[in-house]
Amino acid sequence: MYAISLGDDGAELRPLEPWHAEEFFAHLERGREFINQYVPFGSKAVDVDSARETLQRYADMRAADTGSLHGLWLEGKLVGGVLFLNFDAENANCEVGCWLEPAGTGRGLVTRAMRVLIDFAIEGRGIHRVEWIAAAGNTPSLNVARRLGMTREGVRRESYPYRGVRHDLEVWSILAPDWREARARAAHKDH
Repeated sequence: MYAISLGDDGAELRPLEPWHAEEFFAHLERGREFINQYVPFGSKAVDVDSARETLQRYADMRAADTGSLHGLWLEGKLVGGVLFLNFDAENANCEVGCWLEPAGTGRGLVTRAMRVLIDFAIEGRGIHRVEWIAAAGNTPSLNVARRLGMTREGVRRESYPYRGVRHDLEVWSILAPDWREARARAAHKDH
């Protein structure tokens, strides 16, 4: 198995695949209420078999080059992940997203992992536009978009019915030239 270190705190980014079903289900059970505050991610994974089906759906998306899951492990324990959605290599667009259980919050894990994912999308796959969509009330998610240097493009008012509430969705994005410029500035500051 390969992993990408996200720093000196034991955080790693790894592929999240069907064979992780037991660990994925245990993670969802620990964080289900927190994870599902704004999105139904993993809500159909109610046992190990359905967790495996969820992971298989994303493995199929990876095989079709339309999306993929990447887990976040902290000190050897799965605590969340980041993902590609609506990956469209032909038109050079994709959407990214994330989820965490409470044990993974407040450490910058999503921001660090997302930098790896966006670098890969832009530099490795030639993606031009990376989009982030989050419920307007999901402040931690919106803060990640800000930290990544994304631009808030607008709000889809009351477009997302979830748990009996019509949520506004904020649309954020970053374009490849802006990402490269921001990364160059950050590298220059480090020297």
